[in-house]
Amino acid sequence: MSQLTALLYAIDQAQLQQDDAVMATVVQVEGSAYRRPGARMLIWSHGQPVGTISGGCLESEACKKAQWLTRNGRPALQRYHTGYADFYTDPDAYAKTQGIHDHHGNDIEADDDEALAFGLGCNGTVSVLFERLNSPAMLAVSQLLRHVQASQRAGVIATVISSQPINRKSNSKETTLQLGDRLLLDPVQHELRWIIQTNSPVDRNLHQMLHNDVIFTLTRQKSLHQTYQTTQGTIQVFLEYVGPPNRLVIFGAGHDAQPLVSMAKMQGWHVSVIDSRPHFARKERFMDADHVRCIDLKAVDLEDTAALAELTSLTNGAAVAIMSHSLAQDRHWLKQMLLNPPRYIGQLGPRYRTERLVAEIQQSLPDPSQIDQGLEALHYPIGLDIGGDTPEAIALAIMAEITAVMNQRSGKMLKQRDLSIHAE
Repeated sequence: MSQLTALLYAIDQAQLQQDDAVMATVVQVEGSAYRRPGARMLIWSHGQPVGTISGGCLESEACKKAQWLTRNGRPALQRYHTGYADFYTDPDAYAKTQGIHDHHGNDIEADDDEALAFGLGCNGTVSVLFERLNSPAMLAVSQLLRHVQASQRAGVIATVISSQPINRKSNSKETTLQLGDRLLLDPVQHELRWIIQTNSPVDRNLHQMLHNDVIFTLTRQKSLHQTYQTTQGTIQVFLEYVGPPNRLVIFGAGHDAQPLVSMAKMQGWHVSVIDSRPHFARKERFMDADHVRCIDLKAVDLEDTAALAELTSLTNGAAVAIMSHSLAQDRHWLKQMLLNPPRYIGQLGPRYRTERLVAEIQQSLPDPSQIDQGLEALHYPIGLDIGGDTPEAIALAIMAEITAVMNQRSGKMLKQRDLSIHAE
C-alpha cells in the first residue's frame, strides 16, 4: 500500500470515527530536507501518525504539538530548522525541540519568525502547516486527493502560507487572505473553488493572478511558490501540483512480472498486466495489479478499433515494460509501442535480441522512420546495471530505471552528482 493510499484510508477512518485529527503538510523547504513540499501526515487525536513529513526526524515533535497548535481551530504554521545545533554547548536549542523550558526555568516557544532547532545536520528549514481534519479546507483537500487518485487526472491546490496585511485602514470590502486559505482546481469538478475563512470576496486582481498561476502549474506539472502584492498586503502561496498515479503497463504475465507489479504498487503506481495467453493473464496471479487483461494479438494486428483504443488509453503517458519471453508477443507489443510511443519503453532480453526485433519491425513498415520517435523512448536491455539475476533483483533494476526516466534523472550514483539531491 502506498503512502497516499494509506493516508486516504486513515482520513476515511478518522472521519468515520469523528476523530479530531490534524493534518500536517510540508508547504515549504529551504535548503536540504528528506521530504518535499506536498508531503502529508495525518495525526490522530491520540498522537498516532499516518504518513511522514521527514525521514523520521520531525514526526515526534509534530505529533506532540499538533493538537495544541490547532487548539483554536485555526491553521498554524511551524518552522523546523535542521541545521547543526549543538545541544552540548546550547541547552536552549535542545529545549526548543522538546517544547519544554530553558535552563533558567522559563517556558520556551518559538516566535513567528523563529524556527525550532533540530541538530540533524541537514542544514535546511521545513515549514509545516497544521490543520484540523474536519475544517472546510481540509475536507475539500481530502476530496481533491481522492478525485485525483480515482480519475487519474491532475489537480492543483493553491495554499496561502504567509499573509502580511498592510498596517493601515482600508475601506475595501475584499478579504485579506489568511494562512490556510485555498484555491482548488479539482479534476472532477472542473472549476476553480475558493475555500477561505471569511465571507468577503477575494481581490479580483489577485484572483486573476492566482487563476493564471494555477493553470500554469497544471500545464507545467510542477509545484511552485509565488508571492503576490495586493492592496491589502503581501501573501505567499504554495501552488501544489497533485499529479495522478504514475502508470506502468507490463506486457507479459510470467513469474518475473509478479515482483515488478508489487514494487510498482509499493510506490502507488497504477499497474496493468497484459498477455495474449489466457492461462497467464489471470487476476489471481496478480492480485496487486489494477488491471489484468488477455488481449488477442490478432485483434490488434487486424486493427480492431476497440482493442487499439483500449491499448492506447492504457499506454498513453505511461511506462511500458515488455517482458513476455516470447518473440512473437514481444514483436507485436514492441511494434505497437514504437508506433504509439508512451513515456518509456523497456524491452527485456539481450541487446542483440531487441536489435533483431527492431530490424524486423522496420522491415515490415512502408516507412521505417515511422518508429523514430518510439526508438528515442526505447531502453534495452531494460533496467539499471545493479547486478543480481533473481526475479526480485531484475524487478528492482527495472523499477529503478523507470523511476529515473520518469523523473528525468540519469540513474547514476548520487555521489557522482555535482548538484544537491533535489536541485533541478
